Amino acid sequence: MALQLTKDSIDLGIITLDAAPMVKFYRDTLGLKPDGEMDMPGGSHMTRLTCGTTTVKIVVNGKKPPAEAAPGGIGGSTGYRYFTISVNNLEAVTKLCGEAGYQIAVPPTNIRPGVTISMIADPDGNWVELLQMS
Repeated sequence: MALQLTKDSIDLGIITLDAAPMVKFYRDTLGLKPDGEMDMPGGSHMTRLTCGTTTVKIVVNGKKPPAEAAPGGIGGSTGYRYFTISVNNLEAVTKLCGEAGYQIAVPPTNIRPGVTISMIADPDGNWVELLQMS
């Protein structure tokens, strides 16, 4: 039996060793909306931010995980390497992120007629793709 969805989006969990710079990037720079915080079993802590109907969960585990994700975005390793946010102000947000000191991994680039992307590295090196359709 296929999934019977109850929500039109997928939520995303980002595990980090330091929530403060991650929250600053996603909330203060990109403008995701705060949706609460909670302590979790085992001493973990979650900060929830919303992006449309998606919840981005920034989690610090109660104890350090045995491994960290490989850096390098799309070419760094296999697995989940980026996620996409569709916007109508790609140039302005990309510029804002660069001015705030975040790495612009891929500057605004037209990838096919009517579609422009950029990719920005968050403080942990995860890539966020911004996509704008004209």
